[in-house]
Amino acid sequence: MINPHPGLPELEYVKPASLSEACKFLAEHDGAAKPFSGGTDCFVRLRDGVMKLDYLVDIKGLDGTNELTFDAKKGLTIGAAVTMNQVARNKDVIKHYPNLVQAANSVASYQLRNRATVIGNICNASPAGDTIGTCLVLDGVLNVTGTEGKRTIPLSSFFLAPGRTVLKAGEVVTSITLPPPPAGMVGVYKKLGRNIISDLSIVGVAVMGYPYSKSPSGYAFRIALASVAPVPMEALKAEAILSEKKITAESIAEAAEAAMNAVTPIDDVRGSARYRKQMVRNLTREALTEVWATLNK
Repeated sequence: MINPHPGLPELEYVKPASLSEACKFLAEHDGAAKPFSGGTDCFVRLRDGVMKLDYLVDIKGLDGTNELTFDAKKGLTIGAAVTMNQVARNKDVIKHYPNLVQAANSVASYQLRNRATVIGNICNASPAGDTIGTCLVLDGVLNVTGTEGKRTIPLSSFFLAPGRTVLKAGEVVTSITLPPPPAGMVGVYKKLGRNIISDLSIVGVAVMGYPYSKSPSGYAFRIALASVAPVPMEALKAEAILSEKKITAESIAEAAEAAMNAVTPIDDVRGSARYRKQMVRNLTREALTEVWATLNK
């Protein structure tokens, strides 16, 4: 019988002294080296032969990767080495970004979240990433360092395809910055998996709503969807419906239908495309109803 999990292949562990050293090494070994912090995804891919590398470059503790800070004007900065559990237990995150706490706590198990990071979840570029949708609706911006210097990348333009991003050879995402949340913001994350914990999402729906005097409805909503398209996506037509029309059960249902029609899921072992589309509608309606009930108190 063939062992489906033969163990990790031989590779070299690299611990640079600085971020610039890490970027230089990654650039010189493009395709053969990968940065890591928690390693909860890359170790599994290496074990299963999905990923083949010669080097793993540990970026923990380098130049701001351990930063977790909140500023009322600048917002929240989460370093690349900050774990999901650190994010979910941080008092500033709990107070100002409770929807991010909910998303982080939905990832796998508590034990895995002691290693897994928000930045890793993003850079993995899986359409099913649980924290990506919430960071999208919060207008997250990635802080990137490479051999040519530093730059920022809006999360909305970061993904190209499953597993592919706009990062160049030698570039490392050091942190993500989330702007201060809109006043009165209410947000939720709804996840459908095959079990309650420790499973990838079949469908993920992140919804955020807040009072907004410039829209006809008096409110603005943001809706991001996971595991239903090649990359995490925002349901723009659904958001427009809720901006233009009075918020009622009927307009919420119409927005949920628009979200369903926007997705392009696939069939796989976790669910059919048809099932995923229907669950996008159902979970979006459920999330919008929950957010609106809180906003309308």
